[in-house]
Amino acid sequence: MIIREKAGRIGDYKGLGAEPDWLDLEWFETRKRILHKTTSRGIAVSLKFLAESPEITEGDVLYADAERLVVARILACDCMVVKPGSLFETASLCYEIGNKHLPLFFEDDALLVPFEAPLYRLLVAQGYAVRREDRKLLQPLKTTVSPHPSNNSGSLFSKIMQLTNS
Repeated sequence: MIIREKAGRIGDYKGLGAEPDWLDLEWFETRKRILHKTTSRGIAVSLKFLAESPEITEGDVLYADAERLVVARILACDCMVVKPGSLFETASLCYEIGNKHLPLFFEDDALLVPFEAPLYRLLVAQGYAVRREDRKLLQPLKTTVSPHPSNNSGSLFSKIMQLTNS
């Protein structure tokens, strides 16, 4: 089965009688334009989102007919969970994580990052209360900010630190 576009959200298909056939995805597969997987019922699926990144989220219906709904389900993974206590801590954590070019997720006032041992040790050594948990990474933080300053105006991090110190 070849899927070229999303067919909606699972809530759009409530009461129509078709049962979900789950397509389990790792968090890092949700932005892949081409992907080959097998559903929970053993159906081979090829995702071919050629125009742009699909940004698949949990509950997205990828295929629908009278008998079957192929629905995305994001798998839990080993991750680090940090609940910052202040704006300053949030800025510092985002800087450390961003400096490693790691994806960052946000849920229930906590920052979530896929587990990476060196970053875990660094954050613990800096005194952050880091928990290691199996969680679904569902809410990626997106930014359109340039990572490095192009002029002498200072970095985004230095501006945030100035705001939190005043």
